[in-house]
Amino acid sequence: MSFSSKTKNELVRKMFENKCCQFAEASSLLRMSGTIQLAGLNRVNIKVTTENPAIARLIFKLFKNNFGVDTKVLVKKNKVLKKGNTYVVSISNAKDILQELEIIGFENNSFNINYKLPQKLLNSECCKRAYLRGAFLGGGSVSDPEKTYHLEFVTHNEEFSGELSKLVNSYGLKAKIILRKNNYVVYLKEGDQIVDLLNIIGAHNALMQLENIRIIKQMRNNVNRIVNCETANLSKIVEASIRQIKNIQYIERTAGFKVLPDNLREIAELRLKYKNASLKELGQILNPPVGKSGVNHRLRKIEKIAERLRKKGEFHND
Repeated sequence: MSFSSKTKNELVRKMFENKCCQFAEASSLLRMSGTIQLAGLNRVNIKVTTENPAIARLIFKLFKNNFGVDTKVLVKKNKVLKKGNTYVVSISNAKDILQELEIIGFENNSFNINYKLPQKLLNSECCKRAYLRGAFLGGGSVSDPEKTYHLEFVTHNEEFSGELSKLVNSYGLKAKIILRKNNYVVYLKEGDQIVDLLNIIGAHNALMQLENIRIIKQMRNNVNRIVNCETANLSKIVEASIRQIKNIQYIERTAGFKVLPDNLREIAELRLKYKNASLKELGQILNPPVGKSGVNHRLRKIEKIAERLRKKGEFHND
């Protein structure tokens, strides 16, 4: 089961106790996944299609309990790619319901669809959260956080996508809208913001799972960063050590250590003897001990002497 399906199954386990929240959730569910059908004689039917049986049961309960309407559930076998069943919830004579949920308005024996948010249903904070929850159940999805951070609501109308985006952003989030295959998609891409939205709609188990994955991924990234940094530093140390040894061997083979002052000759001999030692370790062997910067200073002087000898061409090269 996908992370998105698990999140939706978590949400539908608990129904809102307040009627106002149930109305708000029902309104957004119909808006996101419902289809309006004209039946003649000023009658309107509704069909809501979903592949999630838990969401189908929720829709059935919401409309049976709150409106007492004739609600039916049809199960269709999905033959394409041998996917699971499709559940169609049918509601007959739904004109009054659609008006009460502020989805349509009737005037002069004709109706118009309202693409704005149902303001009368969103007077309280709990109802706004319920509306967002219904929108996610009806047309939302969230990607597997192991792969990427992405949460979206797929809407079918530009005006409504703007309204939904404003509602999401009223919680301090930064949802954006993109056109995809004639649909307007309201989406979030940042892990922190997806966590906040899951908290808003009440998907706390999914939130904790996502947070755990984020922590593990961050730890992996930190470890990789440290390993890469240490590997780069080690490569620099090895390259520097090889260069230092070559310079010292060149001086020894050509002019001899007699051209080096006592302090430089001492560190040159130690560098040849302890080829894998760090600058700090070389400094500690000296008597008296010398710091890392002091050892580095001496080795740089040796390098300059080797360069001068090479430029003069007085002795043969490596």
